[in-house]
Amino acid sequence: MIKMKNNSWILILLIFVACKNDKQYTGSRVANLPYYRDASFTPFWLVPGSEEEKNFHKIPAFNLINQLGDSINHKTFEGKIYITDFFFTSCPGICPAMTKNMAKIQEKFKEDASVLLLSHSVTPAKDSVPVLLDYANNKGVIPNKWHLVTSTRKQIYELGRKHYFVENDLGEKKSDEDFLHTENFLLIDKNKHIRGIYNGLNRTSIAQLITDIETLKLE
Repeated sequence: MIKMKNNSWILILLIFVACKNDKQYTGSRVANLPYYRDASFTPFWLVPGSEEEKNFHKIPAFNLINQLGDSINHKTFEGKIYITDFFFTSCPGICPAMTKNMAKIQEKFKEDASVLLLSHSVTPAKDSVPVLLDYANNKGVIPNKWHLVTSTRKQIYELGRKHYFVENDLGEKKSDEDFLHTENFLLIDKNKHIRGIYNGLNRTSIAQLITDIETLKLE
C-alpha cells in the first residue's frame, strides 16, 4: 500500500514538472537579450542604458546604395531594430531560401516602422541598382522596409567580417580575395549593438529571431 502511494506522488510530481517546463518555452528565452562583440559570439549580459552598454561594440557608420538608387547610411537605421544578412542575386544555393525567410520576417513586421531589414550584396560589381530592383520586385520586397544594398566590395566585406562577424570560420584568416558567403542573419538593436545571430535557413532559428525581435522592442 505504501508503495502505491509513493508511485502516485512520483506521477503527480512528473506532471507538475512537465507543465512547468511547457510554460517556460512559450515566450522568449530571457527578459533581455545578450550582447556580442566578436566572432566567437560569446554572450555578454549587460544592463541596457548602462555605461558598459554604451561603450560596447557597435556597428560603425556606413554609406550604401539601395535597390531604388537611394543613398542609405547608419542614420537610416537610427532608433530602429534591424535584421541583416549577406547574399547575392545570382546565388543558386542558399540565398533563395534565405530571401524567403527574410520575406517571412518582413511580412510579420510590415506594419511596424521600428523594424527594418538590410541585405548586403557580396557581388556588388554584378548586383547593380537595376539588378537589385528587379530581384526585389520578384521577391516581394517592400521599398524602404527592406533595403537590398550595394557598395564597394571593400566596404561590404569589412562590414561583414570585421563588424557583423557573420562568418563561422573562427581562427581562419581571410584575405580580401576570399569570397564572403554565409547563411547567418544578425539582429541589431536601436543603438547598433549585435543582439543575436541566427541560421537563416533554419525554421526554428527564424521563429526564435521573430520572438527575440519582440523581446528587443520592450527594452
